[in-house]
Amino acid sequence: MQPLFQHPNFVHYWIGQIASSFAFQMLSVGIGWQMYDLTNSPMALGLVGLCQFLPQLLLTLVVGHVADRYNRRLICVCTRLAMAMTVGILAYGNITSTISANMIYTCAVFLGTARAFEMPANQAILPNLIPSKLLSRAMSAIASAREISVIAGPALGGLIYLLGPSTLYLSSLSCFLISCVIMFFLSYNFSVKSKSPINMGHLLGGLTFIRGNKVILGSVSLDMFAVLLGGATALLPIVAKDILHTGPWGLGLLRCAPALGALLMSIYLARHPLTHSVGKIMFAAVAIFGVATILFGLSDSLILSMFALILLGSSDMISVVIRSTLVQLETPDEMRGRVSAANSVFIGSSNQLGEFESGVTAAWFGVIPAIVIGGIGTIAIVGVWMCLFPDLLKRKTLDKENDEYK
Repeated sequence: MQPLFQHPNFVHYWIGQIASSFAFQMLSVGIGWQMYDLTNSPMALGLVGLCQFLPQLLLTLVVGHVADRYNRRLICVCTRLAMAMTVGILAYGNITSTISANMIYTCAVFLGTARAFEMPANQAILPNLIPSKLLSRAMSAIASAREISVIAGPALGGLIYLLGPSTLYLSSLSCFLISCVIMFFLSYNFSVKSKSPINMGHLLGGLTFIRGNKVILGSVSLDMFAVLLGGATALLPIVAKDILHTGPWGLGLLRCAPALGALLMSIYLARHPLTHSVGKIMFAAVAIFGVATILFGLSDSLILSMFALILLGSSDMISVVIRSTLVQLETPDEMRGRVSAANSVFIGSSNQLGEFESGVTAAWFGVIPAIVIGGIGTIAIVGVWMCLFPDLLKRKTLDKENDEYK
C-alpha cells in the first residue's frame, strides 16, 4: 500500500490545512484579547462565539447541499478568501483606529458564515483524495497538522500582538491567502454523484442519516455535549489576565497547551491506529477530558494549568479521531457533504456555542465555578451516554465491516 505522504494530493491538502488553521488560531488570540481589552466583559467573549455559531446553525441545510452538488475544492478556496477579506476589515479597523466591539461582532458573523460553507466541503473532500484504508491515519495526520498550527499560532500570535493588533491580523490574512493558493492547485476530479430532486427530504438527508445511525449519533452528540459543558477556551483571556496574572504571551501559552497534548496524541494515533474497543476508549477519553477541565478550573499556577490543558487536549484528540473516522467511513460519498454539514453543527455547538455557555456561566457564577461545573457536567454526560448508546460502548473497531460486535 502506498504510504500516506506519497499521495501528492494529500500532501497539498495537508499543507493547506496547516496554513488555514494557523491563520484562524492567530486570529482567535487577537479577537479574544482585543475584545476583552475593549469591553472587560466575559459575556462579550461568549457573544463572539455565538456570532460565529449562529450562521453555521442557520445555514446547515444549505451548506450540506452545496458541498454535495458543487466543486468542494473551489468552495474551500472561495470561503478561505472570504475569511481573508474579513480579517482585512479587522486590520483596517485597527490601522484607522475605528475598531469597536460591534465591528468584531460583525466580522465574527462573516467568519462564521464562511466557515459554515468551508467545513463540510473540507471534510467531505478528504475521502476523495486517498484510499479508504488510509483514512484513519489521514485523520490523525490532519489533526497533527492542525495542532502544529494551534501550538505555533497562538504562541506566535501572542508575541505578534505585542507589535499591535493590526500586525497580527495582517499575519493571519497572509496565512489564509497562502491556503487559498495551495487549495486552488489541488488536483481534484469533481463529479456530481447524486442528482436527486432538491426537496426538504434531500436537504434533511444528513440529519436523517445521523439520527438513523446510533453509533454516529452517539459519538457526535457525546463529543458535542462534553465540549459544550467542559470547554473553557473562551475564558482563557480572563484566566490569563485575572487569575494567572500574565499577559498576551501567557495567553498564547495557554492556548497552545491543549494543542500540544492533541499533537502528541495524534502523532501516536497516526503510528498506532485504534484497532479494538474504540467505543470504550472514546468514553474513557471524554471522562478524562472532564477531569482535566476540573483540574484547570482549580489551578492558580501557570504550569499546572498548562499541564491540565495538555491532558485535556490529548483526551479530546482521541474522541475527535474516533468520531471523524466513524462519520467518514460509514457515510456514502454522495451524502458526505450533508452529513458533514450536520456534523459541523455538532462541532460548532461544542465550540462556538460552548464559548457562549462559558461566558454566560462565568458572568453568573464566576470564572472558576463555571469551569469546575463544566467539568463535572462532562463526566455526568459520559455516564448518561453509556446507558443511552450501548452500541457505541460495545463498538470494537472503526470499520463496521470488520467489527466483532454486530
